[in-house]
Formats: sequence, structure tokens, C-alpha cells
Amino acid sequence: MSKNNLFLAFDFGAESSRAVCGALENNKLTLKEIYRFPTGMLSLNGHLYWNIYRFYEEIIKALNLCTKKENIYPFSLAIDSWGVDFGFLAEDDSIIRIPYAYRDLQVTEAMPDFHKIMPPEKIYSLTGISMQPFNSLYHLHAMRRSNDLALKSAKRLMFIPDLLNFLLSGEKKTEFSFATTSQLYNPFGECWEEKLLESVGLDLSFMNEIIEPGQVIGLLKDDICRQSGLKKAHLSSVCSHDTGSAIVAVPAEEKDWAYISSGTWSLMGLELEEPLVNDKTFEYNFSNEGGAGGRFRFLKNIMGLWLLQQCREKWKQTGDDCDYSVLLNEAENAPPFRVLIDPDYEKFFNPPDMPAAIDDYCRLTSQNKPGSRGEYVRVILESLALKYRYVLDQLREVSGRQINTIHIIGGGTRNKMLCQFTANATGRKVVTGPAEGTAAGNILMQAMACGQVGSLEEIRSIVKNSFDPEYYHPEDAREWDRAYKNFLKLVK
Repeated sequence: MSKNNLFLAFDFGAESSRAVCGALENNKLTLKEIYRFPTGMLSLNGHLYWNIYRFYEEIIKALNLCTKKENIYPFSLAIDSWGVDFGFLAEDDSIIRIPYAYRDLQVTEAMPDFHKIMPPEKIYSLTGISMQPFNSLYHLHAMRRSNDLALKSAKRLMFIPDLLNFLLSGEKKTEFSFATTSQLYNPFGECWEEKLLESVGLDLSFMNEIIEPGQVIGLLKDDICRQSGLKKAHLSSVCSHDTGSAIVAVPAEEKDWAYISSGTWSLMGLELEEPLVNDKTFEYNFSNEGGAGGRFRFLKNIMGLWLLQQCREKWKQTGDDCDYSVLLNEAENAPPFRVLIDPDYEKFFNPPDMPAAIDDYCRLTSQNKPGSRGEYVRVILESLALKYRYVLDQLREVSGRQINTIHIIGGGTRNKMLCQFTANATGRKVVTGPAEGTAAGNILMQAMACGQVGSLEEIRSIVKNSFDPEYYHPEDAREWDRAYKNFLKLVK
């Protein structure tokens, strides 16, 4: 196989990260995971950070595994990650302190405080981005309120993929899909929004040029090639927000479909040709984030499998078997609809003890708390599926679309119970896969950057040809309808 058909995706997730090699041949993509490592927020002196230097070291390790163990020499590589988080470069291009993580608690009060400066309606009209306390805009405001020295010393704002791309190539660029997540980008003017930058003490000189996904950024630095044994490799621009890359790999055929990118977060929405911004989408707190081909991901953030991940972290401390397969088996044997929660309850954002936070919610809503691990898991999965139905109803209302099919992509596709619950709750056919949708989308956008693929439609044709989907059809409609009526009392 030609080296020009080999690509390497670095997909950084909030729980774990991976390096995945993709080979494109005869209109078919094959994937091979080269390396996986825990991402992990660093807790230090009361703050949460991302150790960007460790991420760089993991990239170098993965490149060495490619060449020295797997005999793989990728023609191109690219990076995607979760959204919003950023760091800074100083005048001499050194990184000023490792970046804060979006779950750092300094953001808690920043959003309502910023809304005293600029009302949320105005922010939404400029950006089309939902009001979320972890958005880059509010984290910058939190840093300004605290007279953060990193912000005072900064000369350039760099998002997480920007920083890693800079360390690998020396190039300073920001890709379109990631720029939109920041709440600093104006999709109508197709530019950074100066009013918002000024409100947090920045100007355009702090911001990178915005580039589209599907083009070459530059070449890997010579010293990195020497360390890894690569002779030359391109660094490509893909949808560097992981959800953007995942949506690229949705093997959709019809027009009336919605997606759920399922992982630590659940991102549920539609693919649109242009932003959808009006009073109702503001009321429902929908975001318009950039995607491939100049399209927009009209979506809502839902707390997702974070709740289960954090319960599992707590249970691990007891020394019991906490493998996901064990937990899901226990949930299968737990009684249905014993308790319901709103997954987006604000105190689920980053509690020290997630099972205790769920117990508190049950007391607050006059419900009996779950009685076993299996019940906690079932409560989380049933409530997530019901929240998907709630958001589906809103999507149908504001878009006018019927929405007959829901495509679920990402790691959450491996949770078959949640996939079946989603079909049950929404009354819609659910199609899942690929599980490594983000890596697949990343790799195929690299192929576009390098001239191997011509369009988003061709990419989706390749995905269809390469991966076998699973189908879930609605069951137990009456029981789920009754549960939904009870769920509505919680969220309304």
C-alpha cells in the first residue's frame, strides 16, 4: 500500500485518548488502534489543569510505536480534542502555564457575572452558542476577575489542538469547528467577535487565523521526525473539535436524521447548512457549532456518560469489580424506572461524590435513592434516554423536521443498553456506529486535505462501505411514555 494512504489520528477525549492509524484503499477505511492512554485532569493547588506537556510526550510515544513496533509511516497526522479549553503563548512563544480544564470550579460564578456586562440574548445573537459555564468566554472572564497572571502575560490565545499543533509544527492556526465552540466567534461575520474579545481584555492580535478543516497545516518538525524515525509527515487540519470529527463519520443517507455523539458528553443535534438563531433556540439553549464543508452542528450539550464514569470512579475505591460489563449486567437486573434524574442538574457537573450527588437529588425531588450499584446505573441510562427524547422534541419543534432516525456514534455505541433505551424513549430507529467515529472522521478529513477524498458525501460513502452498523428499534412504548410524563415534571 502507498504511504500516501496511511493516516494517524490523535483523538483526545476527556476520559481517555488514543492514536488510531487509518488505511484508505479501494473506497474502504480500515482502522488500527496504536496506543491508548488515560487523559486525566491534573488537580493542583485547588485548580484542575490539562498537562499539555504530557500530551506531547504521549504523541511522541505513539509516533515511535508506529515506526519502531508497527512499521507504520503515516503520510499525515491530525489532532482533535474536546472543545473550549485553551492556553497562552508568551512573547517568546513559550507556553504560559498549563491550561485550565473546563471543569475547574473558578468558572462557577463567571457566567452570571459576565451577563451583568453583556446580556445573554446579545451574546447569543452574536455567536449562536448556548450559555454554558465552561465556555471559553466565561473562563476568560473568570481569569480576568481573579487577575490571573497567565492572562496578563499572554500574547497569543491557543486552544488545546492549536497548542499541540504548534509544538509539532511551529504553526499557529485555529480550525473553524473549534473556534465556534469558544463563544468568541461570530458565524454571521465569519470572524472573531471583537466586542466579546474586548469584554475580556483581548483583541484580534491574540487570536490565530481561522482555517477550514480539510487542508494541510504544515510539516512535522525535523527534530520530531528524528525522534520518531519518520522521514517526513504532514500535519493536517481536520474538525479539531472531536464532535465535529465524529459527525463527519455519520453514515447518513436520508435527510431526516439527528445524531448523538455519545461519550463523556452527549451532543445531540442536526446538521444544518447555516446557523439557526432565534428566540426559541435561545430559550432552549441550542448551540450552532461549525462542521465540515462549512456546515453547522445545531446541537445541545447533555451531561452524558460522565455521570456513570464518576460513579464508577467512586465505586473503584471499594476494590470491587467495576468493569463496565459487570455494571451493565447489574443494571439489567435492576427494576426499571425506580428513580429518575435530570442528567443536566447543575450539581452533577463536578461533584466530589457522584452517587452522593444523585442521592441528594433524590431527596430534593422526594424520590427514594437507588439501593444498589445496578440501580444507579439504570437510573443514569434511563434518564439519559428520556433526556434525549426531551431534546428530540425541541429539535423537531425549532427545525420543522420529523426526524425518523437517530445516529449514535462514539464510544457510547458500545453501551448497548443505552442504545436500546434511546430507541425505546424516542420511538425512533437508532443506528449506531462507527464506535471510533471521531477517529474515522479525523482520518478521512486528513485524506481530503491530502487529495485522497473529494467531498463530505464521499467520506460518508466510505464510512458506509467500511463499518457495519447496528440497529435498535423501539420497544415497550407504553412504559416509556409513562416514564416520560414523570420525567417532564423534573425538567420543567
